Amino acid sequence: MTFLVIEKFNKDKIKLLYQRLEKEGRLMPEGIEYISSWIDIDITTCYQIVKGANIGQIQEWLTRWAGFAEFEIIPVIDSATASKIVLSEESQELKFC
Repeated sequence: MTFLVIEKFNKDKIKLLYQRLEKEGRLMPEGIEYISSWIDIDITTCYQIVKGANIGQIQEWLTRWAGFAEFEIIPVIDSATASKIVLSEESQELKFC
C-alpha cells in the first residue's frame, strides 16, 4: 500500500530532528519503502510518500519519531488507479464528497 505521511514538526525540535535524521537515517523498519518527500518553505511540515504492507507498519515507524512531530497517515492511490475505479461499473458503490 502507498501512504501519504504528513509530518508537522515540533517547532522546538526541528534542528534536533534533522540532526538525528542525518546521524541515524529515517529509522524505517524492514518492509517500508521511502519514495519521496517535500517540505514546505517554512520548514514546518513534511509530506512523505512511503510504501508498506499496512498502516500498522507505518505507525510502528512513526513511533520512533514521537516527540519530534505529529503525524497524519493517509492511504493513497495513484491517479490512473483512481480513474479505473471511478470509470468501472463498481464506481456506483463509491461515496463522493
